[in-house]
Amino acid sequence: MAEQAGKNSFWRTFNDKFVVEERFMEPAARKALYRTAVVLIGVGALLFLATLVGVLQSNTGPWGPDESIRDWLLSLRSEALTAVMIFLAVIFGPVALPIIVLVVTVAWGFAARHAWRPILLAAAMLTGVVTSQIILAIVQRSRPPVELMLFGADHTYSFPSGHVLGACDFLLVTTFLVFSRRKNPRSAVIGFVGAGIGVVLAALSRLYLGYHWLSDAMASVSLSLLILGAVIALDTWRTARIPGERITGELSKADAPGD
Repeated sequence: MAEQAGKNSFWRTFNDKFVVEERFMEPAARKALYRTAVVLIGVGALLFLATLVGVLQSNTGPWGPDESIRDWLLSLRSEALTAVMIFLAVIFGPVALPIIVLVVTVAWGFAARHAWRPILLAAAMLTGVVTSQIILAIVQRSRPPVELMLFGADHTYSFPSGHVLGACDFLLVTTFLVFSRRKNPRSAVIGFVGAGIGVVLAALSRLYLGYHWLSDAMASVSLSLLILGAVIALDTWRTARIPGERITGELSKADAPGD
């Protein structure tokens, strides 16, 4: 009996920590989250398809304003600005960013009462990596000329930008998962503005350093919007409860509104 009780206690603790996270909101607020998710998925999918069609029609060469934006950024190059852009590229690169994500998710998972959100963040990041690698192999778009690259030659494919997609996923998904639990909408607006600035800087660094076309970055942002919409929909379905619905997690019951 004691052994069985111990097993049940372990499972309940594991279930509450890693499986269950529930929060209460008004029905209108939950519907608004679902609408937001649908809009983000729709906009992301349409923007990506439009960019993909344009790139394929150009025989995977420059498309739309790609060359004009490249020429404009070339005119801005300076030693100081190049150093800043290289720093940004390293932070959002394939070495530093995974380490940052790992540290954030592990620390968040241990510190938080529930581990649902850090697990969801890690899943979103992994989805972005897998998706970008599949699309890269299918489209096989060449990067801008090697002589324009300022941080070493790169002969891999460019569509979409893995740096930009990783930065978008990390900044946007983390912002949603953090601020969706706060009651102050102003803080959420500030958070997403900050995330948006980070996304723009990540994209500019890749274009400025000569490794991507504008359409590569556009494709990455559109895919990230799609992933963010999926995260919002999944998180809302899994955690958002309206008054009167049953709570399944013992830790979540502490957040339940009083009778």
